[in-house]
Amino acid sequence: MKRFATLALTASLAACATNGTDSRTASASEGDWSAPKGRDGSEPFPSTYRRYPGSPTALVGATIYDGAGGRIDNGTVLFRDGEVVAIGDGSLSTEGYERVDARGKFVTPGVIDIHSHLGDYPTPSVAAHSDGNEATSPTTPEVWAEHSIWPQDPGFSRALANGGVTSLQILPGSANLMGGRSATLKNVPARTVQGMKFPGAPYGFKMACGENPKRVYGNRNRMPSTRMGNFAVNRQTWLEAREYLEDDDRDRDLGMETLVGVLEGDILVHNHCYRADEMALVMDMAKEMGYRVSAFHHAVEAYKIGDLLRENGVCSAIWADWYGFKMEAYDGILENAAYLQREGACVVIHSDSDQGIQRLNQEAAKAQAAGRRVGIEISDADVISWITLNAARAMGIDEMTGSLEPGKMADVVLWNGDPLSVYSRPEKVWIDGALMFDATDRKRRPVSDFELGQPGEGDVK
Repeated sequence: MKRFATLALTASLAACATNGTDSRTASASEGDWSAPKGRDGSEPFPSTYRRYPGSPTALVGATIYDGAGGRIDNGTVLFRDGEVVAIGDGSLSTEGYERVDARGKFVTPGVIDIHSHLGDYPTPSVAAHSDGNEATSPTTPEVWAEHSIWPQDPGFSRALANGGVTSLQILPGSANLMGGRSATLKNVPARTVQGMKFPGAPYGFKMACGENPKRVYGNRNRMPSTRMGNFAVNRQTWLEAREYLEDDDRDRDLGMETLVGVLEGDILVHNHCYRADEMALVMDMAKEMGYRVSAFHHAVEAYKIGDLLRENGVCSAIWADWYGFKMEAYDGILENAAYLQREGACVVIHSDSDQGIQRLNQEAAKAQAAGRRVGIEISDADVISWITLNAARAMGIDEMTGSLEPGKMADVVLWNGDPLSVYSRPEKVWIDGALMFDATDRKRRPVSDFELGQPGEGDVK
């Protein structure tokens, strides 16, 4: 009879898989990854993340995509103590490292999903688990996604095993103009969300424009019910936030604290937006109110304003081909990413899906192929940056992860073939230098206690 692993046993197995111990240790450089503090210096829900223990590892003979647009053939990656030590050709010394024969295989940084709802819309997908939208007011900046995240969501382990996802941003839903704070996580088993929170990552702030908020609240006969209503509510709320910022005698207000964090540049704006004209209006509003947009999410018409996005330093987090399912999504094109890349704008491929997060490499390849069909050639190395370093930049964690560079976190994927091929999948995945998944070893496949009968999953022997 099939037996299902408990989360506690999962964590123990994942730790044992690294070096034979069932304990986790703090990184030697943990002080470098200190979490951001609140305005009064406090940290009400601090990260308790501690990396799983690993061993010094050398991946030898692989084709390496470093995430920053570089490629090394027959290359070597060295990492130890949770960090990348060196990346180079076969001349690198591997003395003191456990060698992994990676000939004929590929190495990339860990995949990063900038737009996920794992944990706050977890599986099993039942009403009791619907915790992503606080759809009770058009603006709810006071809510934090981390307070809805269920760490036992089986989507986390599937994203790790099938997609090589090592970090991800969990966002509130898009019913509200201002949906609340996001949470950036390391994709490791943990009993609590604090044990998954990416140390040192800035908070994100979810906003939404267009059809969703005007439909949700217009159907309740309240403002906003139009796009002009969307902007009016947003602008008035930002004015109130600016007044709060300047009031030295203010009472504490959780929503205003978040908005002040945005105005002061400590919290990054991630704006759900489809139409090009609205994205341009949002960028104007941001200039008026004194904040900036880090990324537009979905952004199916971003190709129309690639120059404006580049000039304003705004990334477009997009799908490869998911469009046409509502009016504001009708003018999407397959070549969206390619045209943005040609303009020199920042491209990120995201999922917004518990299924798509398992195939972000394939989604990036689809977008690359669409560009090739219209004569836009984008190198494989640049395409890999769409699901690694570019995502990290838009999330404010690029100094810590997203590329294979000395001193960065050793978030690494060994692929059994070309990662931009539909036939390839992760063979091994390391997070902070700890081997968290190994397709060749059943004991190194972390599962939650809600893995419901997937072949080869859930058995502990």
